[in-house]
Amino acid sequence: MKHKINAILDSLIVQDYILFASVFVLFIMLMFFAVFLRRKKNISRLLASSSFLILILGPTLGYIQMHKYLFKNGVELINEKKLEFTKAIVIQGKITNDSENDFYQCNIVATAYRKTSNGLKNYVLRLKPIKKSSIVLEDIRISETKEFKMFIEPFEYKYDYEVGLEASCK
Repeated sequence: MKHKINAILDSLIVQDYILFASVFVLFIMLMFFAVFLRRKKNISRLLASSSFLILILGPTLGYIQMHKYLFKNGVELINEKKLEFTKAIVIQGKITNDSENDFYQCNIVATAYRKTSNGLKNYVLRLKPIKKSSIVLEDIRISETKEFKMFIEPFEYKYDYEVGLEASCK
């Protein structure tokens, strides 16, 4: 457990610490105003509840949105083919660094989903994929595009399927 916490703390960047500190300062300020306006019970309760809501949701949602902006990337599926003699899918794709920072590491995840003619059912089927596979690419400069090839194996599904790509970069 200690190793996992250290790994999380090592992966944080300066902007993360600034976000966490600003959320905490906002929490303290709202709590101070709630105590200062304690005679007006409705306003005090509103300030106290909103400060706790900000303390709980602020770091999580802020982290997600900030990393979407700072490490913006584009992943494109070029080609995917199910191999005949091997139980595998070959995926060719490319990733583009759309942010203003260099990426030193990108984790690309390919996921195979079942496919039906029902759009709502396809959305639900994405929650439980058939198979996942991932690779790590390193050193992608600003506005650089890298092509990659990866496999999803063993893949034994015989019906219609769809392949999705996602990337998270640092």
